[in-house]
Amino acid sequence: MQDRTHRSTRTHCGVCIRSFKVLLVLGFISLILAQQTLCEMYTSVVNVQQAIAVEKELLKYLNSYIEDETLRLNDLKRFYGKVSNLHANVFQGAGTAMANPLFAYTLIKRLQSEWLNVVYSNEANENTQAFKSGYEKEESRLPKFEDLQGAAKGLMRLQDVYALSVKGLVNGLFQRDAAGGAVDIYRAVNSITLSGDDCFLIGKVAYEMEDYYHSVLWLEPAASLFRRAYRTWNTEDEGSLEDVLDHLAFSHFKTGNVSYALSLSREILHLDPSNKRVTRNIEKYEKILAASPANSDVLIQRPNTTYLQTRNTYEWLCQTLGSQPRHYENPRLHCDFHTNSNPALVLKPMRREVVSLQPYVVLYHSFISDHEAKTIKEFSAPGLQRSVVASGVKQSTVEYRISKSAWLKDTAHPVVQKLDQRIAALTGLNVHPPYAEYLQVVNYGIGGHYEPHFDHATSESSPLYKLNTGNRVATFMIYLNSVEAGGSTAFISANFSVPVVKNAALFWWNLHRNGKGNGDTLHAGCPVLVGDKWVANKWVHEFGQEFQRRCSPNPDD
Repeated sequence: MQDRTHRSTRTHCGVCIRSFKVLLVLGFISLILAQQTLCEMYTSVVNVQQAIAVEKELLKYLNSYIEDETLRLNDLKRFYGKVSNLHANVFQGAGTAMANPLFAYTLIKRLQSEWLNVVYSNEANENTQAFKSGYEKEESRLPKFEDLQGAAKGLMRLQDVYALSVKGLVNGLFQRDAAGGAVDIYRAVNSITLSGDDCFLIGKVAYEMEDYYHSVLWLEPAASLFRRAYRTWNTEDEGSLEDVLDHLAFSHFKTGNVSYALSLSREILHLDPSNKRVTRNIEKYEKILAASPANSDVLIQRPNTTYLQTRNTYEWLCQTLGSQPRHYENPRLHCDFHTNSNPALVLKPMRREVVSLQPYVVLYHSFISDHEAKTIKEFSAPGLQRSVVASGVKQSTVEYRISKSAWLKDTAHPVVQKLDQRIAALTGLNVHPPYAEYLQVVNYGIGGHYEPHFDHATSESSPLYKLNTGNRVATFMIYLNSVEAGGSTAFISANFSVPVVKNAALFWWNLHRNGKGNGDTLHAGCPVLVGDKWVANKWVHEFGQEFQRRCSPNPDD
């Protein structure tokens, strides 16, 4: 068995304790407002933004610590200067100097008392303790280890879905490799480069998941950066060149590139000749290579995903960022001013864009005002909790949905009531409970996404049916803001995507008129590349719509 006994690493943070639980069946309860927790911070950008204030406080503590240490070190320099000056100018003639009883006294005092006070001074410990106390005051608001893991996974997700160059990301650029060289996908106003330690921790997260495809891609630049800075030391770094090479060597071994694993292990041994474990690994690699020639054409495969069958289509639709140039060749896809023959819309019709006919998907532009969107976001923010999905008869958090959500009753705020009335006017549907669910407000996290899924239940054991109002017949999704890049809504089977349009709303039917699910509504929320994405979902159920949307035995209706 391969010897992989690592030295102990930083202790993982314990389980995040939530201060309250939200008992919720698809939003059909009141929102319980309680003390907000930053647990699973990475799943909501708004929570990450709140962490900026925490770091500002830590900067204050660090500045005080530096000032205190500067005063202490300046005082040490003063003492050093005083004593060294005596040795340079007075103690050259030791006998003459000691003839003076004042010099003799001060020398004895320094050696018996002052040096003792300097060496065993508690000032450094007191300064350090004050700094630690400040840190501990903020500790409950700091990200947990799972947030670091989640953020790293988010970057790897963006790398995969948008085919981003790791080299570009390391340099703070969102680029994709092409035949003619790197192509910018998005140009950030502010950019930040990643350090060797930044890359190491991303690679290490992949390594610990036994995802050697990503660990190799991130540990390679980490090794290069640590090599350039070898023998320099950064206080904040967790890793070292030896750590990076150790993980990288084993990653290459696991992918079948034994010869490169051997080369990297020899490099480690050169840096640390006493490393017996690496010596054993080298012997093992040499035996493997002696038994069978090295394969120089090792192809590392991406790990499988839950949406493997639709991965290529999904990722291509996300990469188009909602742009389909051939979309407008169909004359039946049009824009108009829509009233739905409702008196409330006659004087102020809604701008409607018919995006698709199969499935029927429309985009209502300027559905919500800036003020209304801001109110919904601010009112829902304190109640945000990790988004869940139906899993059999239960609900659970999953890696393929990274966001936080809150549910707002129609009585929670006048703005919510107005939105319900507007949705009812546009669609003609009954959106009052229990015939529709409460408004679900969602904020996406780092690389936040929702992989291909249906909004309607596809299993009779789904919790949706516990409501006794049938399946979800329609979805009304409101974009509460814009994002800089990414975050499109991709319809996989229908092969199109819709970009995030600020204050607009998407509407589609989930079911055919015969009550069967429409397979063409398989859709996904593409990862947010850059930005803070907020949406609000209104799901309307079958019951209560008997006269609004009549049934039909035709399976194509």
